[in-house]
Amino acid sequence: MTRTARTVRSAVTAATMVTALALTGCGGSGSGQAKAGSEQTLTVWVMGEEGNRIQPVAKEFTAKHPNITVKVTPVGWDVAHQKLLSAAAAGTLPDMAQMGSTMMGEFIELGSLEPVDTKVFDENDFFPATWKGNVVDGTAYGVPWYADTRALYYRTDLAEKAGTDKTPATWKDMRAMAAAYKNRAGTDWGLSLQPGGAGAWQGWAPFLFSAGGSLLGKDGRPALDSPESVEALTEFQHYFDAGLAKKNFVPGQDVVKDFAADRMPMFVSGPWIVQNLAEQPELKGKWKVAPVPAGKSSTSWVGGASLVTFKDSGHRAAAQEFTKFLTTPEMQAHWYEISKALPANKAAWDQPALKNGGDSLAVFEKSLATAKDIPPLPKWEEFTAQIDSALEKVSAGADPAATAAKLQKDTEGLLD
Repeated sequence: MTRTARTVRSAVTAATMVTALALTGCGGSGSGQAKAGSEQTLTVWVMGEEGNRIQPVAKEFTAKHPNITVKVTPVGWDVAHQKLLSAAAAGTLPDMAQMGSTMMGEFIELGSLEPVDTKVFDENDFFPATWKGNVVDGTAYGVPWYADTRALYYRTDLAEKAGTDKTPATWKDMRAMAAAYKNRAGTDWGLSLQPGGAGAWQGWAPFLFSAGGSLLGKDGRPALDSPESVEALTEFQHYFDAGLAKKNFVPGQDVVKDFAADRMPMFVSGPWIVQNLAEQPELKGKWKVAPVPAGKSSTSWVGGASLVTFKDSGHRAAAQEFTKFLTTPEMQAHWYEISKALPANKAAWDQPALKNGGDSLAVFEKSLATAKDIPPLPKWEEFTAQIDSALEKVSAGADPAATAAKLQKDTEGLLD
């Protein structure tokens, strides 16, 4: 799950947190550790809707571990980042928490997370990108809980009206489909792409990764002026130059509503949209999901959330037990039934709830297997703000190569 945009003040606060943590000695539950079998209360912060949905799951855990009471505090995603920072500074962090993928780098740098015991949790149990997004200098700091990735949604009935029934598998296919939708099926646009503004990077990342590019090079520095990055910017720009994507960004635009109203017949988004579309009876049998179309490959990116334990917890053994419980294949499948969040544990996909889940789930499973991770950068929000700005320029007609060169310079200092 990606963070909402935060203020510059929050970024400055984050930059000074290491000092604050040092002064407080990490506070919290103290240095004494409760053994897993002793009577204790485990405090857990869980974000968004998951904070309410996990309550009965926590009771299931306590039924198996009667000595451990799990106290869950739901926290809204809109305040989660600042609440965690404030608690870290005050020494009042919970024992463990759910942490969004784009928050990991910042809290790893702050030194507030307990490293994962890799004798207990095996990275091979999880989709590669879900694990890698929690690793810095060879050390993992979070255990993947659930994942999301991006795929292409498209209207099959309008494609038929446009004279094609071929699933767009390549960039060339998607260009042709977008043009056919607009020119032959009479849609307003061919593809929904955000031309700039906070979060625009999410729509561009599949272009970059499918072109064979990366956000960072092997040296750990930005790779945003690579030939692959320029190619991805050029492909992104095509849709605006050709009048196939809307140039003005409207915050809060409802892509599902536009999809149902024949205005935006194609868009790239995550697995939660499947349920949203299923709730539109007028769309029944009129849409499909496909892997993101390929440049050199079909490669999406992974978001989601991991489970982290804080260093100042006095209940790290209990936190490890709860994390193990939540990440077994059986519980991951059960959690999918409760929340529709995709399992990060690969074996969970062999459970009946997912194995018999239909074509859409199969697409997302395939995408998760090849998707790239979001690198855990301490200044992730500032890093992506530069990408968002570059995309706004490109969608308005700026030269992709020149924009990529400037983007490289603008992001290099953020990794120092």
